[in-house]
Amino acid sequence: MANDELTGNLLRVAPDQSIDEDDPIQAVLAAYTRDLGTAIDRILAEFLTPEVDSLREIDAAMGDFAATARDCVLAGGKRVRSTFAYWGWRGVVGADQPVDPVLPALATLELLHTFALVHDDVMDASALRRGRPTAHVAVASRHAAAGRNGNSDRFGEAVAVLIGDLCMVWADQLLARTALPAPQLMQVRRGYDRMRVETIAGQYLDVLGETDPSNWSVDRALRVARYKTASYTVQRPLLFGASLCGADDATVITAYTRYGRSVGEAFQLRDDLLGVYGDPLTTGKPAGDDLRTGKPTALLMLARQLASPAQRRALAGTGPHVTESAVAQLAEVVRDTGAVDRIERMIDERIEDALATLDALTIDETARTALVGLATAAARRSA
Repeated sequence: MANDELTGNLLRVAPDQSIDEDDPIQAVLAAYTRDLGTAIDRILAEFLTPEVDSLREIDAAMGDFAATARDCVLAGGKRVRSTFAYWGWRGVVGADQPVDPVLPALATLELLHTFALVHDDVMDASALRRGRPTAHVAVASRHAAAGRNGNSDRFGEAVAVLIGDLCMVWADQLLARTALPAPQLMQVRRGYDRMRVETIAGQYLDVLGETDPSNWSVDRALRVARYKTASYTVQRPLLFGASLCGADDATVITAYTRYGRSVGEAFQLRDDLLGVYGDPLTTGKPAGDDLRTGKPTALLMLARQLASPAQRRALAGTGPHVTESAVAQLAEVVRDTGAVDRIERMIDERIEDALATLDALTIDETARTALVGLATAAARRSA
């Protein structure tokens, strides 16, 4: 796909135009990256088809396993990471450079994202993802329906781990297909590896926090947000995009780092709110899961910090034993502490910082407009 064909439909919403209140991030992503998303999905499908076929040659069952992994990758999603990487690249190179050579690298981030999601769903024992059964639940259901030996849930979890592992390998293979000189691709790889390490670090802290919530804190919850979400959702993809054109301007790197951290943290803080107050029909996940598990999110940690003694006693009742009615009551307690309002202010502060950072940065104007819209949408999203 030629660059002018791809970029011709990327800018549809000006900063002063209204954004769909029902799903702002979907509206902005559709506005700025309609053709990019199509190109990414095409690259992924073209790459995955022969990979699945090659595994099917080993054994028919391997083909089914690989097809399940492929379906996880192509199951939809916002393509947020490849979008931020694209605009990080575009901000530096401008509108005239063809995007085809770097499309495999951009698509790589979606394979990495699938790896993280599938493993995260196992660790969180999540039943739904984007309104559909999660990978481990779907595999377990097929195992049970076939009447196979062994525990179906355990089998589903084991296969999901392997699906995530396969997606990580596929990501490495696809990145290697990026049409860049070898020394530059090695530089890209260094940033990509750092992103993966930070993602795993954030995920470990997230898991650790659930085992010791009484000794967790708002600061530590924000550290989880920074590494589990901000780093690999916004900050590192932006820097990854810049590295695809060999950018080494310290001003750009510093600005992308600051913008990415601020928007990424806002993204996670909004996720914390949606995890308690989101509409399951929109989020594709049950509401209140964080309260059921007692996950020490910034929202819950802040609520405990601000709570009165009576509210603190009520909040001590979070955990897997919590009923549906009790979840609703706990959500009201969290709101009554003032934690929701404070999280909203924290989101606003981070978006203001991100936009101020962009104002002071010299980059392609179309990219600046897109990044402004994406920052605002990340803060206002409903899914």
